[in-house]
Amino acid sequence: QCPKAYWKIIKKQNVTEFEKMGGTYRQEGDHFLPNLEIREQNEVLTGVWGQRHRRYLKEHPRVRYYNLLTAGTLNGYLAEIELQAQILFNDIVMRLSEEENVTENLKATDTLRWVKRNNSIRNRAAEIVNAEVIFV
Repeated sequence: QCPKAYWKIIKKQNVTEFEKMGGTYRQEGDHFLPNLEIREQNEVLTGVWGQRHRRYLKEHPRVRYYNLLTAGTLNGYLAEIELQAQILFNDIVMRLSEEENVTENLKATDTLRWVKRNNSIRNRAAEIVNAEVIFV
């Protein structure tokens, strides 16, 4: 194991970008690890859309997920995605319901048909939201 004075000399010669930005390291065994802190984030409850987008970010563009997480902006970002997706979903469902004449009158007269058509509309709206907001 090298003496600490040796590492101080090496570190002065090879200053990393992390150190230039004010970062520090701690020694664990033979390794120097950066002292990283994740900022406190406000706890925000996200619904199904925010959770889907979080899962997508974790599985696909991981760098984006970790950038948002370490910057402390992940929860706010997911809350914004949740809001956008919910508004889009509600707008699409209302528009398609009007276009296809799925009304309260149909619900009163033929409930089974209303349920089938309403489920179809909601499924199509969910696919559109997934494609335009969640899996992007």
